[in-house]
Amino acid sequence: MVSRIESLATHRLTPCGGGSMVWRVWGEGRPLVLLHGASGSWTHWIRNVLPLARGSRVLAPDMPGFGESDVPPEPHTADMLAGAVASGLDVLVPPPVDLDLAGFSFGGIIAGLVAARLGPRVRTLVLLGAGGLGLSRPPPPPLLQVQGDMAPAEIERVHRENLRILMIADPQRVDDLAVFLQMENVRLARFKSGTIPASDTLLRALPAVRARLASILGGRDAFMAARLEDYRRVLASVQPDLDFRVIAGAGHWAIYEAADAVNRTLGDVLRLTP
Repeated sequence: MVSRIESLATHRLTPCGGGSMVWRVWGEGRPLVLLHGASGSWTHWIRNVLPLARGSRVLAPDMPGFGESDVPPEPHTADMLAGAVASGLDVLVPPPVDLDLAGFSFGGIIAGLVAARLGPRVRTLVLLGAGGLGLSRPPPPPLLQVQGDMAPAEIERVHRENLRILMIADPQRVDDLAVFLQMENVRLARFKSGTIPASDTLLRALPAVRARLASILGGRDAFMAARLEDYRRVLASVQPDLDFRVIAGAGHWAIYEAADAVNRTLGDVLRLTP
């Protein structure tokens, strides 16, 4: 499935420090940029890129230090990632062309910083389970750890269980593809997000964002479910006409677990016409 979807994309490279950032592009129309989460890659959006490409030109990078993109120079910061993404967009979507921007989890923080940099060029900023708002949250349940002497089947079991703990609410949705993507993305991740998700990095950037703001959250998001109203309140304090949507029953990786519902919701938020 990954190979088939990737084969339909155009591959582009943009500079990243002394290396390159890898982008995949599908479809035609108004540009829609999709930013993945921590320890991820473009494959976080594996169930979204083709449906969304029916009504837009979808651009999904592996951000620097993730997936196939090169590792950026240190220090590794959110501002550095945002700078690389914004510079890449200046090449792939040259000004003054406008665009829409959606970020999942850690990618939502970077999307906010990119939107602040690009100003009026960003029409709509959609945050999907993004952190960086300075909201306190209970510590997540402990994750299982991969040990050096584990057999492949045991390593797969660890990743499957961790997906159930943090990423996907319905255990039946933790399928073989989800486990494969998680294992590959963790293996290739070299950028450490550290304290960025729990910081107020996104909150501090939002006042400079000129785009229309929207939020899509899983109703059973392991990080956000207990504070959905606080999440809405903080975002609405920045933009009172916030478009706030909840995908009932979905966990943190709602773009995978409830892809059909998220694709319909994103299409509605962005007013895409297939």
